[in-house]
Amino acid sequence: MATALVLPAGRSFAQNIDPYTGMPVYGSAGGAAPDLGVFQVDPDADQRRNQSSFRAWHWSDFYPSLGKGVILADVTSRALHYWSADESVYLLFPTAVPVSEDLTRRGKTEIVRKAENPPWTPTPSMRERDPSLPQRVEGGVPENPLGVRGLYLSWPAYLIHGTHDTRKIGRKSSNGCYGLYNEHVLKLYEVAEIGTQVAVF
Repeated sequence: MATALVLPAGRSFAQNIDPYTGMPVYGSAGGAAPDLGVFQVDPDADQRRNQSSFRAWHWSDFYPSLGKGVILADVTSRALHYWSADESVYLLFPTAVPVSEDLTRRGKTEIVRKAENPPWTPTPSMRERDPSLPQRVEGGVPENPLGVRGLYLSWPAYLIHGTHDTRKIGRKSSNGCYGLYNEHVLKLYEVAEIGTQVAVF
């Protein structure tokens, strides 16, 4: 199992995660954030894979209200933050991010659709860059780069999804989407509603 941080409602959190141990960093090394109850899910089974340090963010830095919930995709830290509508759930996941700035769309969007075992159809620009790509890959097979769940954004062809290729997590490795470990996207899929606000920065 990979690293996921869960924070009890109404609590602050460490500003950084040590990239070698996966544990929260506090005090001067972590930006002087106090130890207020961050814990790691299944640390004994943790396998770190190219994760960078996570920066501390709060949904109110981007939105005036939670609405149906907020997701922040931090391209620089390669991290995805989630807050539920009532702020009772906060999740922090390492993520794959776009390989280049020209493939990175920044701004505000929202989740407009959710899919289990989504099929993958390469975009025309992907096929132009790599003509060997298939026309379509059905969902639920290891060759499908979208993994076990997809959360589609209002921007066409952009989504948050799982991946079977765990080497991509924590790296610049996508064509514009944000990839999570399959076990993490299952958790996010369960709690994130259609209409959840998403800020990519």
